[in-house]
Amino acid sequence: MEFLVNAAYYVLPFIILLGVLVFVHELGHYAVAKFCGVKVVEFSIGFGKKLFGFFDKSGTEWKVCLIPLGGYVKMLGDDDASSSTANADGLSDIEKKQAFSFQSPYKKLLISLAGPAANYIFAITIFAGVFFFLGKISFPAVVGSVIEGGAAQKAGILANDKILSVNGSKVENFEDVKREVDLTTGLVKLEILRNESVVNLEFPLEMMAVDADLNNTTEIDAKEKDSVKKSDEPKAKPMLGIRSSTAISYEYIDMSFFQAISESVKETVKITDLTLRGVGQMITGQRNADEVGGILRIAEMSGDISKESGFVDFLIFMALLSINLGLINLFPIPVLDGGHVVFYTLEIITRRELNEKFKEWLFRLGIFLIILLMVFATYNDVARLFNRWFS
Repeated sequence: MEFLVNAAYYVLPFIILLGVLVFVHELGHYAVAKFCGVKVVEFSIGFGKKLFGFFDKSGTEWKVCLIPLGGYVKMLGDDDASSSTANADGLSDIEKKQAFSFQSPYKKLLISLAGPAANYIFAITIFAGVFFFLGKISFPAVVGSVIEGGAAQKAGILANDKILSVNGSKVENFEDVKREVDLTTGLVKLEILRNESVVNLEFPLEMMAVDADLNNTTEIDAKEKDSVKKSDEPKAKPMLGIRSSTAISYEYIDMSFFQAISESVKETVKITDLTLRGVGQMITGQRNADEVGGILRIAEMSGDISKESGFVDFLIFMALLSINLGLINLFPIPVLDGGHVVFYTLEIITRRELNEKFKEWLFRLGIFLIILLMVFATYNDVARLFNRWFS
């Protein structure tokens, strides 16, 4: 019985989450391809054996396949689902006009960008809906209390101090402070407003339990208390050691429709910026690469959210993943959309197509890199789950 309950909480939300995000991404490719006059042969959610599907009036086969770990849009003239190679054998002159490989590099570029763009539009739509209907919760970047023995106390931070910037980045609310501190790998630099005077501090973070993190609660919640009773101690991590001044009371900011759109765009840009900075820190060795997660991590997080939080939290998590999916696909790696974007941009600049053999070699290299990344992410996921279950 417990297995069925866990399956309902972890498997089903994961399939729904991934299915929706893949559908949105591929729908972007599909819509722009149709707009550009390109015939779409297959629209697939998942890989492998077809479970069910149908043909629409234009001849496109819409299908759901057995392995729900991605999807693709295959266009006329593509030799494979990734549009990495073309096969024009047997195509009539009319069909060549509808084949992807015979389109101008401008159209190919637009079609390649459409998938990531759809993911970003989807995330912005979710944020805008939440902001408009529920309001954007704002926690001012003001220190409510300082945790005893923490880095903040040792540095001389006081209650009612207003944090203006972290590591040179301006912060508008307490969540901004948390995000910037999470990205700190060495000394943290704070600009603080205290009694109408600006104070600059620079100091190292302290290892503290997760329940003492920058959060909006003044004490460990009931679930964490219960976990402590079982000796399941919270994991330690570098933290600032302060709590928000709005620990209990907070306000919803009512927004107009256009304000909600504007704020959702800002939020999306902010998340993209933080993600890129985090990736950059991993590449340069400033940040631990064990934070890289894969499919198992997504399943774990979607299950935890569906089990412990509400539908709105699940929607926001979906928006965050949609941004990450769109961003990752824009990385200039062959096979990914970003790799296609580089190729078609070069073709536009040089006014000639790249050598097919050269592109094929790059695509194979891209597949190899993606497989390496998947193996590494899966290793991290398994290690994380092992520690969660057996530590």
